[in-house]
Amino acid sequence: MERRRRMGEPHLLMLVTVVLVGHLASALDVPLDLPQPPTITHQSPKDYIIDPRENIVIHCEAKGKPHPSFSWTRNGTHFDLEQHPNVHMRAQSGTLVVDISRERTEHYEGTYQCTARNKHGTAVSNDIVVRQPRSPLWSKEKIKPIVIQEGVSLVLPCRPPAGYPPPIVFWMDNNFQRLPQSNRVSQSLNGDLYFSNVLREDSRSDYICYARFPHTQTIQQKQPITVKVLNQEPVDERKPTFLIPSGPSSSKMVLRGHTLEMECIAEGLPTPDISWAKVSGELPTTRLSFLHHQKILRIVNVSEADAGDYRCTARNQLGSVHHTIHITVKAAPYWISGAPQNLVRAPGENGVLMCRASGTPKPSIQWAMNGVPIENAPKDPSRKVEDDTIIFTDVQTGSSAVYQCNISNQYGYLLANAFVNVLSEPPRVLTPANTVYQVIKNHRALLECTSFGSPIPKITWFKESRSGTLGAETHKAHENGTLEIYVAQEKNSGKYTCVARNSLGIYENHVHLEVKEPTRILKQPEYRVVQRGRSVVFECKVKHDPSLVPTMTWLKDDGELPDDERFVVDADSLTISDVTESDAGMYKCIMNTTLDHDSAIAELTVVERPEPPTDLELTDHKKRSVQLTWIPGDEHNSPIQKFLIQYEDSLHHHRGHWHNLTEVPGTKTTAHLKLSPYVHYTFRVLAVNSMGVSRPSFPSKMYKTEPSAPDENPTDVHGFGTEHDNLVISWKPLTGLQANGPGLHYRVMWRQKMMDTDWMTANVTNNSKFVVSGTPTFVPYEIKVQAVNKYGIGPEPAIALGHSGEDLPVAAPESVQVFVLNSTLAEVHWEPVPQKLIRGYLKGYKVYYWKERNLHKHNPHHTEKQILTFSGNHSKGKLPGLHPFSLYSFNIRVYNGKGEGPPSHNQQFETPEGVPSAPSSLTVSNSNLDSLSLEWNPPRDRNGLLTGYTLKYHPVNNSNELGPEETLALAANETSVTLLNLKYSTRYKFYLNAKTSKGPGPAVTQEAITIVDEAPAASPFGSVNSSRAEDGTLISWEYWGPERNIYLEYIDENSEGEDEWRKELVNGSQNFMLRGLKEGLTYRVRLVAQGHADQEPHRSKELTVTVPAVASRQVDIATQGWFIGLMCAIALLILILLIICFIQRNKGGKYPVKEKEDAHTDPEFQPMKDEDCTFGEYSDNEDHKPLKGSRTPSSGTVKRDDSDDSLVDYGEGGDGQFNEDGSFIGQYSGKSPGRDAAAVVNEGHESSEAPSPINAMNSLNSFV
Repeated sequence: MERRRRMGEPHLLMLVTVVLVGHLASALDVPLDLPQPPTITHQSPKDYIIDPRENIVIHCEAKGKPHPSFSWTRNGTHFDLEQHPNVHMRAQSGTLVVDISRERTEHYEGTYQCTARNKHGTAVSNDIVVRQPRSPLWSKEKIKPIVIQEGVSLVLPCRPPAGYPPPIVFWMDNNFQRLPQSNRVSQSLNGDLYFSNVLREDSRSDYICYARFPHTQTIQQKQPITVKVLNQEPVDERKPTFLIPSGPSSSKMVLRGHTLEMECIAEGLPTPDISWAKVSGELPTTRLSFLHHQKILRIVNVSEADAGDYRCTARNQLGSVHHTIHITVKAAPYWISGAPQNLVRAPGENGVLMCRASGTPKPSIQWAMNGVPIENAPKDPSRKVEDDTIIFTDVQTGSSAVYQCNISNQYGYLLANAFVNVLSEPPRVLTPANTVYQVIKNHRALLECTSFGSPIPKITWFKESRSGTLGAETHKAHENGTLEIYVAQEKNSGKYTCVARNSLGIYENHVHLEVKEPTRILKQPEYRVVQRGRSVVFECKVKHDPSLVPTMTWLKDDGELPDDERFVVDADSLTISDVTESDAGMYKCIMNTTLDHDSAIAELTVVERPEPPTDLELTDHKKRSVQLTWIPGDEHNSPIQKFLIQYEDSLHHHRGHWHNLTEVPGTKTTAHLKLSPYVHYTFRVLAVNSMGVSRPSFPSKMYKTEPSAPDENPTDVHGFGTEHDNLVISWKPLTGLQANGPGLHYRVMWRQKMMDTDWMTANVTNNSKFVVSGTPTFVPYEIKVQAVNKYGIGPEPAIALGHSGEDLPVAAPESVQVFVLNSTLAEVHWEPVPQKLIRGYLKGYKVYYWKERNLHKHNPHHTEKQILTFSGNHSKGKLPGLHPFSLYSFNIRVYNGKGEGPPSHNQQFETPEGVPSAPSSLTVSNSNLDSLSLEWNPPRDRNGLLTGYTLKYHPVNNSNELGPEETLALAANETSVTLLNLKYSTRYKFYLNAKTSKGPGPAVTQEAITIVDEAPAASPFGSVNSSRAEDGTLISWEYWGPERNIYLEYIDENSEGEDEWRKELVNGSQNFMLRGLKEGLTYRVRLVAQGHADQEPHRSKELTVTVPAVASRQVDIATQGWFIGLMCAIALLILILLIICFIQRNKGGKYPVKEKEDAHTDPEFQPMKDEDCTFGEYSDNEDHKPLKGSRTPSSGTVKRDDSDDSLVDYGEGGDGQFNEDGSFIGQYSGKSPGRDAAAVVNEGHESSEAPSPINAMNSLNSFV
């Protein structure tokens, strides 16, 4: 079953699940194994335009029992195939195939009709008109150039040759580029090119009209037309007039179902606009479109309702013109209730054939039987013809036939075949047995039971069992046997049985229904706004029935995704990396299953910083202002929020130095700029959106303003002193933009305040301060600074106030008093120093105070002075953090911006007593069976006179719970106490604090335990044992102590330090499996009970644990006899070879030096000979004979010959040992190329004799 789908949406493959409603009333199909008249199943279209390059194929397929035979007529006469050797009919078919390779195609043009017949009847096809396409050439013509005045209208005719079918017309130039069309220039329906008014730019010599004939795939070209537009004199503007159609009204006829096209093209200056309206109703907006800038109105699938008057209006500034088009709709014949259906009846039954159609004008109806007009057919008493209906009554066997219904009017015809088949046949179900129907939950389910029988069988449905029929509220059985379930639920799943029965028998068929969960998108993709160059992810999470196979498809703008590796589709997401502007659009995720689908859409907007504005223009030039306009750049989908206008002053700054001038909203494209005199302005504009700032625009033209006097004076004018006798006047200078002209300088004016004196004046250039010397100390001044340039002075400046320089205060605060508030806080009071004695800005007062001594001691207490500052004009202040029971001294000073004045007279005060601090220590000694001794030291800070101590203590049980409290008062001079009658082996907690008259201070705490007897305290651990297990060593013990933290510690017996004990926590247990001990080692193990941090831990006796080594199951090869014998044989063989080697080497003997000199002029070592293990001869000069025991020749070097295998390669760095006779002594080893082989030289042998076998063994050792 094929379902319509939207463009770009994947085709949904459906199982046998949903049957269209139209099928519920489909025609009755007779199984092909039963006798039946012919039925035409396929035929060529009524108008068949052949392809001249291919064979002609005229289709005619039919079915029937027996299989029908075929014949053809051409132009109303029999078409004899035997007389046309180029034509043959396909086997088991009526299709004609014409071989055109040997004959021209036009010989076979004509009207063809196919006839299919068997013994039960005859069926005929439509009239098939076979025509050959034609594409005639353009007639030769000489086209003169067209010379026309600018502004008038123009029509360029095309007039293509009349071909079949009509050609497609278009205009192009010599470069095969389509000529641009617009509201002013457009092509009409007949192909002509219309100009509402011509412009100079329309002049060209290559206006070419082309005609394309699709069926012949040819294009014909008209001769080029030359148009020359003159501009001799301007043409007056005019209101519109229509070029086509002409007159105020016209009419047009269109057939129902066809496409209606109406056009209105007008000329005028300015170019008119076209609009459309329907006079007698509304335009059909769903079937309507406008073409060629609204000059053509198109309506598709025309109906009778589209008839009426349509008005087109052409309008410009000078007026308008109307044209009315009257549309008449005619109709070729069309079916009202469908073509007549085949009729199958049992003998004695009745039936009706209906052929109901309509058309404009009303069509005529003609009936035929087996291709013969019915009035000429054999008479049948069971048949009665009534206009468009044939009524059959009490049909009998042998009455089978094919009836043709032909309905026609002047615009076309309809031809339908419908047979009457008289059969007696028991029922059969044509739907395959055990068909599985799948449907989505809450959707309609249709279960087919296509059956056949004559009489027509009656269908009954059952579910699972045949105990009862299905309910009418949820099910419906249609006439064609289909069972409809309105809303399918899970309970509807199962096996269904349809039973077909008629008077001749009964037939059962079983089908199955599976109700599936719907596919749903749980998380839809969301609207995303992404900056260009970044990545975006669209999520599309879906839930579906697990038995259905899902397929995820992503579309962009209802089309396929771009073939780009930046698009990555995962199971439930789409990722787009490096986003570009072309990626913007609508993205749809579609989850398809074999039954249903779900989809969701999200939009992607790609944004970026805006493009810079363009076309900056300066208008409305004035002395102090100018108007700036610009054209915004592309905003890249992010609206421009504002425009930033900057300027460059090339007169006062270097080029490239831009300043912000103003901002305007993003909706504006113009700004009125206020300017300053004497500036050379260049402007630029930047656009700002949510993504950032655009690049700057190109600069505008320079705009220069004339100089003038300053408009403003310097700001931030201040007067202050840096010395006690000066006044410094400072200001913020004007910028170049504020100067308004050349020669800028400043007029500085000052005078003492409150004195009626003249202003003192000074002119300052290129500076922003001026110093007035010789002023009184800290006197108020009035100050003014005025800007001046060559064109005048600035406005009257405002007066600023300042003071000359400060000096140190000359007086101290008086009437100083102190009030002690408590033992740690005092408050001081004073009278402020008069302003004239401060000689500056009052900053505040400082109180210096220090502790002389504690009152319970007579020796002084030297402490640093503390300073407490009170900013501002204060007359009192508090001194916090004092020590109780102490003597303090203090003084007060005033300070200004210059510094501090003299101190007031020192005064003293005493602080009262306070509570003492905790005793500085508390220790426990002499722990006995029922007594403990406590010792302590007095508090570090007594803060008064001690009146005594208070001692409190509690017994503490194993759960750290406190017992009854005992309290003991002690004298102030006591520093120890012994507590008697305590419980033995009990932990106590002690609290000790000191007291003064103000009360007790904080307590110090301590804990201690009484012992069992006079002997050392017994360990809380009993016996400690060990046993070996498969996975470790099991340590077990006894413990009865109160401590809760129990550890097992172990260490290797051979460890040197006691800090290497390893610890395992074993709280609450009496055994522990110790794993990970190394085999063959002995360990020391002990238990530790840890109490409070200030208590010594209890340890058990140490236990020694030895971990046995595992016996090796491998045989030691070194103890095997065969191996020992083999090694001895190898050693003996090596010894023999080595002795032979040394004997061969010693055969060189002693050589006289003289012979060596004759043989060799230069001393050099000869390489060892490979074949006899000997060394080559060597020689030395007499003057350089090596000494006894020397390592090198006297020259200090050993020369090589051309061979790399010299003695330098044997030994340490080439320092071999030689005897006087030149024999080489010592051990040696070879040296491979690229690496050094070290050799240990035997220094103890100085004899010239040959090496002994013992020395040879030593040499062997060096190799080994």
